[in-house]
Amino acid sequence: MTTTRDVVIAGGGRVGFQTAEILADRGHDVTIIEREEAVVSDIADEWVATVIAGDATNPTIIEQAGIEDADVIAALTGETGLNLAVCLAAVELSPSIRTVARIDRAAGESYTRFVDALIFPEQAGARTAANEVIGSDVQTLADITATLDIMLIRVAEEAPAAGKQLSEVRFPDGTLIISDSEGDRVARSETMLTAGDRYLVAVEPAVADEVMNLLRG
Repeated sequence: MTTTRDVVIAGGGRVGFQTAEILADRGHDVTIIEREEAVVSDIADEWVATVIAGDATNPTIIEQAGIEDADVIAALTGETGLNLAVCLAAVELSPSIRTVARIDRAAGESYTRFVDALIFPEQAGARTAANEVIGSDVQTLADITATLDIMLIRVAEEAPAAGKQLSEVRFPDGTLIISDSEGDRVARSETMLTAGDRYLVAVEPAVADEVMNLLRG
């Protein structure tokens, strides 16, 4: 079964909000913390996530967001220092939480000793951020078009497609399995969908859930 995660996002700007949309569409539970009242109002109107008004570096505010039960904190504001502070505060309250911070490229990658994953502004498309929030079993590789996702998906052990040849699985129209598990050949009808291996998949958003169910369970 696909694991549903509880995610807290600090920052409801473009990257934060669009990341929340993607994660919510994938079935995850999302809470956004945003300090600008106007942005809070806009987010609330969209009904994408629970939204809390306040400063995410304030322990009371992140406790209000349910940080102790959350699986991931993603600090996606435009301020490097603020994002790192949010992640560090979250770890104090929930030591096992996964931390993702958006930082300025000039800050360098040395910050990886403080957080689990880094997002840089020039590559901080919402799908990239969503990948880092959830981890590596499903990755949308780029914001290529508004209507097509290219994903790298690891086949889950209990998935309906696991252990079957591509020709044996009824994928919906709008799906294309691109590569075999080694990534060195285009997938063919005899390609085996092996549990634990990853495959490059092109999918239209309308059928993404069905494809995920087949490959992830």
